[in-house]
Amino acid sequence: MSKERSIAPNLPNKLTMLRIIMIPLFVLLYEWQSLGLHYLWAFIVFALASITDLFDGKIARKYNLISDFGKLMDPLADKVLVTAAMVCFVGDAAALTPSWVVIVILAREFLVTSLRLLAAAKGVVLAADKWGKYKTATTMVWICWNLLILEFGLLGAVGVYLHYGLMFLSLFFTVYSGLNYVVKNKSMFGK
Repeated sequence: MSKERSIAPNLPNKLTMLRIIMIPLFVLLYEWQSLGLHYLWAFIVFALASITDLFDGKIARKYNLISDFGKLMDPLADKVLVTAAMVCFVGDAAALTPSWVVIVILAREFLVTSLRLLAAAKGVVLAADKWGKYKTATTMVWICWNLLILEFGLLGAVGVYLHYGLMFLSLFFTVYSGLNYVVKNKSMFGK
C-alpha cells in the first residue's frame, strides 16, 4: 500500500474536498436573488472556501501530508471555484467584470490544466509554484472585493480604484504565472 493511500483521506485533502463541495453552494447563493443579502452570503461561502485553500497547503507541508491527490485536486478546486465566480460575474452587468478579463483568466486555467493532464498521462504530477499561488490569492481577494461591491455598492473613488487595481494585479499574475508554468514545464510538450 502506498504512503498516499495509507494517510488518505488526510485533513488537507478533506479541506480540498470541502472547497469543491462549497462551489455549488456559492453559485446557488450568488444566483438566488430573492434571498436577502444573497451577494453577502455568496461572499461568506467564497471567502471560507478561499481560506480552506490557505490552510490545506500549510497543513500538508507542516505535517508532511503532501499527496498526489492534493497536488492535482488542490489547484483544480481553486480553478473551479474561481471559474464559477467568473462565469457568475460575466452574467451580471453589475459585477464590473469585462468579459475579456474572464477570457484571459479562463484561458490560462485551461492551458495550465491541459499541461497538468499531459504530465499526468506521462506519470508526472506538476505542483503549483509560487507565481500560481500569487495568482490564486490575488484573484480570490479581487473576487471577494467584487462580491462586497455587489452587495454594498462600495463604489466611491477608492472602491473603484481598488476594484480595478485588484483586477489588473490578478491579470498580471494570471499571465505571468501561466507563461512561467509553460516555460518551466516545456519538456512536457516533447520535441
